[in-house]
Amino acid sequence: MKNYQHYINGEWVNPIDGEWFDTQNPYTDEVWARIARGTESDVNLAVSAASSAFDGEWNEISATQRGKLLNKLAELIERDSVRLGEVEVRDNGKLIAEMSAQTKYMAEWYRYYGGLADKIEGSVIPSDKAGVLNFTRYEPLGVVGMITPWNSPLLLLAWKLAAALAAGNTAVIKPSEFTSASTLEFMPLFEEAGFPAGVVNVVTGFGADVGASIVSHPSVAAIAFTGSDVSGQKVYEAAARQIKHVSLELGGKSPNIVFEDADFEAAVMGAISGIFAATGQTCIAGSRLLVQRSIHDTFVERLVEVARSATIGDPMSMDTHVGPVTTAPQYQKVLDYIEIAKQDGATCVLGGSPYSGPGARGKQFVEPTIFTGVSNNMRIAQEEVFGPLLCVIPFDTEADAIRIGNDIDFGLAAGVWTQDIGRAIRMSEKLRVGTLWINTYRAVSYTSPFGGYKRSGIGRESGIEGIKEYMQVKSVWIAQQTSVSNPFIMR
Repeated sequence: MKNYQHYINGEWVNPIDGEWFDTQNPYTDEVWARIARGTESDVNLAVSAASSAFDGEWNEISATQRGKLLNKLAELIERDSVRLGEVEVRDNGKLIAEMSAQTKYMAEWYRYYGGLADKIEGSVIPSDKAGVLNFTRYEPLGVVGMITPWNSPLLLLAWKLAAALAAGNTAVIKPSEFTSASTLEFMPLFEEAGFPAGVVNVVTGFGADVGASIVSHPSVAAIAFTGSDVSGQKVYEAAARQIKHVSLELGGKSPNIVFEDADFEAAVMGAISGIFAATGQTCIAGSRLLVQRSIHDTFVERLVEVARSATIGDPMSMDTHVGPVTTAPQYQKVLDYIEIAKQDGATCVLGGSPYSGPGARGKQFVEPTIFTGVSNNMRIAQEEVFGPLLCVIPFDTEADAIRIGNDIDFGLAAGVWTQDIGRAIRMSEKLRVGTLWINTYRAVSYTSPFGGYKRSGIGRESGIEGIKEYMQVKSVWIAQQTSVSNPFIMR
């Protein structure tokens, strides 16, 4: 069994209180590693290291040099992507087909921001004041606390860390207590790439101990958080007490809307991808499938047929389509929502039970589940489940689809399936979401901003917008003459 220590100031460090906790493989239920259980004392050590690096060697490195380090890191990620993907699968039970692709693709975030590092420019402002030069400059915030989730630990870390480092910040990272191993396995690559000690630090443990300490630490200038809306609200409230910069990527209950003129088979596959890929454990899951009433029955029939054919089993097999639910609490939550849906009168047309058939080893498998007869005011339609559970809601008109799609507290993403370009444009104007896919689903890129409306969060990750989340603008005024006509009035 492997012991994973904290990574602080370029060194592997035992937890100060000497406490550890186990991490399990969701597929086998086997404990395979021990993780350091951090406390406020460990966080203080990590923040001190990050602060020293920010004020010291990292601050002396030019933006161009930061970019070269990030590009070197990208090369190392590509070299080790298979190994890192295998660690993630062992830790969170998601499919190797997806996780190995994610760990390879995440290199592009570091490469993109490596190229962007020395291209963020201020401007000279034409001033109405005579004899004064006014210009702006973009500067890093300082130490950024990053709290990442268990579903895609390294990819979602890349969305934060690549931009923050390119901007000149340092970082203290708390990965999920359920999936800490891959983040720690990633750390040696920073040293190999040539990053100074203390620029990137990892303290593992639980939210009440490590997460809360990072958020409340007076030397942490900003918080980047991905998780549920309830947890994000707590982070936001705590960070507000010290007026910290905050970026929140939170939950979703995304509508995947199918019109009668859609490419039928493509829309079916898009609906399947939107919810059953990643065992439904993704914030952008298209968990509310809105189908125009004229094609509802035939669409559901084909949907059930395709979903029933999914192979459930070993996430390390390239042939598996649906793996286990990552954590025991999440597994129970999914089962609880299935019962809630039944009690509220929805009709279960597929699944609806734990799965223990061929391919299942552990105790955390749930059958791909589809409910029809769902109204948008049911809990199953309004609350994020984060599992392989789809609710199908019929609609009649375009206006109806927009109303139902927006009738939710979340606004992370949506999908629209139509061959009418005018309708596609209208839907892009009317749906209140941060990302809208037309005739596709679950597409993301390092070049495109990602984030939510409403309770799905604030701020943006990826794209040029992503780096500016980790910078602040300074306005500089330089007088060309020193004489002052009247010192008692504003110039």
